[in-house]
Amino acid sequence: QVQLVESGGGLVQAGGSLRLSCAASGRTFTRYAMGWFRQGPGKEREFVAAISRSGGATSYADSVKGRFTVSRDNAKNTVDLQMNSLKPEDTAVYYCAADIRSLTITPRVSAYDYWGQGTQVTVSS
Repeated sequence: QVQLVESGGGLVQAGGSLRLSCAASGRTFTRYAMGWFRQGPGKEREFVAAISRSGGATSYADSVKGRFTVSRDNAKNTVDLQMNSLKPEDTAVYYCAADIRSLTITPRVSAYDYWGQGTQVTVSS
């Protein structure tokens, strides 16, 4: 079992920044890759970013590349998502997720085994 708790969401103006954090517990943190996903109103959940077990590899959705940065601290069992130059279309509930099975990082929602409860990010124009 893995427990994930997100924090750091909120309301920000377009062009602003937010930093999301996800705290993990329950299993050895370095044994699973981590991902960030989001779900906007009336939309399906979509991939945002992922980071490998060691933190040495990352992947981003094209829509956030160059604006968002994913990082992890394996000593603190946390994974962060730094979001800069936010746009109204970034408005969504953001979820962190743990993938305990894949050998490489993946954008597939179905590959992730554990999910946090989500944190709301709202970007006003």
